[in-house]
Amino acid sequence: MARTRLLVSACLAGEACRYDCRAKPDAAAVAAVRAGEAIALCAEQLGGLPTPRPAAEIVGGDGHDVLAGTAAVVTIEGEDCTDAFVRGAHIVAERAVAAGVTRAVLQARSPSCGAGTIYDGTHAGKLVPGDGVLAALLRSRGIAVTSVRGTSPESSASAPV
Repeated sequence: MARTRLLVSACLAGEACRYDCRAKPDAAAVAAVRAGEAIALCAEQLGGLPTPRPAAEIVGGDGHDVLAGTAAVVTIEGEDCTDAFVRGAHIVAERAVAAGVTRAVLQARSPSCGAGTIYDGTHAGKLVPGDGVLAALLRSRGIAVTSVRGTSPESSASAPV
């Protein structure tokens, strides 16, 4: 029986694509991609943002609000990078739908991938309930979304892959 087609954050699959040019590999995500059971994508890079890049957070709400045009994604330096986040989320969502993805395991707390909890927009490390831009868009397309904090490739995966 075929397994559910899965999307994972590229950083969880071991790609050094995070804002700080690091990966957050999760053993289950890495294994799923290697087995061809998952695809790994980074919305921020696909949206045109460089790696490394300044840390960014959602200001004025969460990813649902960004997609509605009532909140913004702003870097720690004060630069509005909303357009790149939205563009990248749409690219990933289109690829996910085309691949038959029904579930996504994304990087926790990210302004793109956070599912259920994100940073509050002050760049002070405070967490609030909400979804990142990609997580919000995937949910709107009927894809089940969960978050996981990356671990090491040697760990016994915490991702519900």
